[in-house]
Amino acid sequence: MREAYHLELGQLATKLAGMCSKVAEAMELATRALLEANLSIAEQVISGDEAIDDARSECEEQAYALLALQAPVATDLRTVLAVIHAAESLERMGDLALHVAKVARRRHPAPVLPEQVQGYFAEMGRIAVALARKAEEVIHSRDVAAARAIEDADDEMDDLHRHLFTVIMNKEWEHGVASAVDVTLLGRFYERYADHAVSVAKRVVFVVTGRMPGSLTGDDL
Repeated sequence: MREAYHLELGQLATKLAGMCSKVAEAMELATRALLEANLSIAEQVISGDEAIDDARSECEEQAYALLALQAPVATDLRTVLAVIHAAESLERMGDLALHVAKVARRRHPAPVLPEQVQGYFAEMGRIAVALARKAEEVIHSRDVAAARAIEDADDEMDDLHRHLFTVIMNKEWEHGVASAVDVTLLGRFYERYADHAVSVAKRVVFVVTGRMPGSLTGDDL
């Protein structure tokens, strides 16, 4: 019975890692749709969001079944609770990629982004996808040092997000209010995506250390 129980815990972690892969692919494609004004790629992201929602439901159902039937304690209990919360964060990451794709679809065939901010979003997309991939690795490895590196990468995203505001607010901005609103919303989508990746990393730290860090400092290593 215990062997089967721990097998189920391993399956939960595998499903969660699979969600990381799905949301990474969704944001990678959404960023391409945004930068290339590619409607077919945007539609691919939009239609694929249901699979991410289903993956969260599967994780939660299995986790709640384990809580009800096995009454886990200590590390096992932390693992089950972490899966429930991390699955929610990952679903939201998928939703944020969905929002990016919907903006690209709404403005099609016109490009959403003025040329002067395309580089920002190319880099924000790269960081976002890398964060999701790193979260996948951390779930498998339970490496707290690697989890801390995720927060460091999130700082890069925050810096880019702040710089976007300086571009939009500059008196030389000549693309109008509607474009400024699009850029502001899109920047927020990427920034929140990164924050949720950090949240997933913190859940791994919680499983390993028994503490939920406010930030991933050297004390958690």
